[in-house]
Amino acid sequence: MSKYTIIIEKAEDNYSAYCPDLPGCIATGYTEEETIQRMKEAIEFHIEGLQEKKTAIPMPSTKAVSVDVTV
Repeated sequence: MSKYTIIIEKAEDNYSAYCPDLPGCIATGYTEEETIQRMKEAIEFHIEGLQEKKTAIPMPSTKAVSVDVTV
């Protein structure tokens, strides 16, 4: 089992997400929770496609952190 970092962005009426370690792997949803679930499914589907093509599966390498800044 691997843990991939995903980035979730708020759009006008929904959320979108992508995985920096898996280019082209994206998902959307109406809530953060729905977007996370869809992204999990998208990652699994993406990896299955890579396996079928016998393409190397990128290992997780992206790390996201939040920092506090004074504005």
